[in-house]
Amino acid sequence: MTPLLSDDTICALSTAAGGAMAIIRVSGPDAIRFTDMLFHSPSGRRLCEMASHTAHYGELRDETGKTIDDVVVTLFRSPRSYTGEDTTEISCHGSRYVISLILRQLVSCGCRQALPGEYTQRAFLNGKLDLSQAEAVADLISSTNAATHQMAISQLRGHFSDQLSQLRDQLLHLTSLMELELDFSDHEDLEFADRGELLNLAATTESQISTLIHSFSTGKALRQGIAVAIIGKTNVGKSTLLNSLLHDDKAIVSDIHGTTRDSIEDTTQIHGITFRFIDTAGIRNTSDTIERIGIERTYQKLDEAAIVLWLTDEAPAPNEAKEIAEKAKGKKLIAVINKIDKNGGNPYHPFSSLTPPPDDAVVIPVSAKHGTNMDKLEDAIFDAAGIPSISQNDVIVTNVRHYEALTKAHEDIQSVIDGLHMGLSGDLLSEDLRSCIGHLSEIVGGTITPDETLSNIFSHFCVGK
Repeated sequence: MTPLLSDDTICALSTAAGGAMAIIRVSGPDAIRFTDMLFHSPSGRRLCEMASHTAHYGELRDETGKTIDDVVVTLFRSPRSYTGEDTTEISCHGSRYVISLILRQLVSCGCRQALPGEYTQRAFLNGKLDLSQAEAVADLISSTNAATHQMAISQLRGHFSDQLSQLRDQLLHLTSLMELELDFSDHEDLEFADRGELLNLAATTESQISTLIHSFSTGKALRQGIAVAIIGKTNVGKSTLLNSLLHDDKAIVSDIHGTTRDSIEDTTQIHGITFRFIDTAGIRNTSDTIERIGIERTYQKLDEAAIVLWLTDEAPAPNEAKEIAEKAKGKKLIAVINKIDKNGGNPYHPFSSLTPPPDDAVVIPVSAKHGTNMDKLEDAIFDAAGIPSISQNDVIVTNVRHYEALTKAHEDIQSVIDGLHMGLSGDLLSEDLRSCIGHLSEIVGGTITPDETLSNIFSHFCVGK
């Protein structure tokens, strides 16, 4: 990317190309003047004469006076714009040719084509967004379900930033009391900070940081999709079940044993949450080298999954039930009894041979081929995920950078707690407190953030944002 601080005026298409309409955004010190060079209003008035937050109909013309398109230009004056700079947004028709003509004319007037994420980067540098809110813009654009949308909106509205601000205020209060004691260290009987009160405040802060750290596993699962492995013997209907869950013919269905020799993955949404289903090779004794490799991968995928669907179509042998229960230990296990349309409802219980049965194991009879009880299975899968209801006020950590900073902050505050228990001096405790504050500040960009960090963050944005 170009230097972070720039007086250039930039332009880019801010909507997906190919639609009926398009918006081209121009931002920078000369945004209004450059747009004025192309814009012609029926009234003859110029954009530089217009008030902020107003929209104006007119034509865009090239240097020869030839009309390019009828447009509506919306005007935003600094600092009341997304970037904090003078900004115009040109609403034009979505023809790729028209868009290219307009951008070419803006460049000829003096604009520069924006780099990926440069608008949001300028919003951050101009104080319109903190760094965590800026990253939430990319998360909002890439959100694929209700949960990831809610998390991005919450972060964009500053709920995460507010919580971090409260934590920093608590830590600053602790630091100020300790450092005040150091200023009066000659007075041995003078104590500004009650150690019991400090310990309670530090413990409260540690608990809040710990809660944010633990939310990362939920946030990561929601962004990547919760992994669900479908396992079972050959020809029990695993591929048919996968197709039924995905509402699509993703996997090959055949009566021939061992058809699926490698894992097949795809995602779908259940109640607004993305689940990543993995159809695996059927488990059986075989001399086929390729099939054996597929079975080994089945067990690997089982290890990766959070939820295991064990599919059967007849009462399993005790050793099979025991093996599945052991391999699925620590995961949510759902036993799916398939083909109930063929054998009178499958009255058997797959874990009847085990004493005791696996904890929390759920048994759902279905007909994957005919869709019988698939709604109950989907509900069971959703419940097994254990995802809490998420509102736009909830804070769920989804970003690896945030998680790493919180982890370091947690180590620092834990050192403070340990130091208080050991009776360490205030200067040593203050050092850990300042380090903790620094790590929390990294998340929102409240401290000096290296240019390479900012470039890395914003380079992953799409052009136009």
